[in-house]
Amino acid sequence: MLNQIVLVGRLTKDPTLKELENGKKVTEISLAVPRCFKNMNGTYDTDYLKCILWEHVAENTTEYCKKGDLVGVKGRIQSKTIELVEKKITMLEIVAEKVTFLTSKAKA
Repeated sequence: MLNQIVLVGRLTKDPTLKELENGKKVTEISLAVPRCFKNMNGTYDTDYLKCILWEHVAENTTEYCKKGDLVGVKGRIQSKTIELVEKKITMLEIVAEKVTFLTSKAKA
C-alpha cells in the first residue's frame, strides 16, 4: 500500500516556526493549489490544503519562504478526528516529508 502525495502551490501566509515542549520544531502552512480544470462557470477553483512540517523541513521553510512563494510538497496524507459536543469530525492534513522551493513571488 502507498500513501504519498505531491503538490505544487503557493503559500497563503508566512510560515511561523514553533518549538514544542519536547523540543521538536513544527510549522503549519496553507498551500493554495489551483485545480487543472475549469468549473461550470469557466474558472479554475483553488484548493487550500493544510500541511504540517517537522524539524529541519520546518526550519528551512520558515527561513527561506514567505507568503506567495511557489513550493513543491512531497508527503503523506493523515486523518485526524476531532470530537465536538454533538459529533466527531474527521479532517485530512498533509505531513510534508520534503519541501522544494520553486520560485519566489518577488522574483517571478
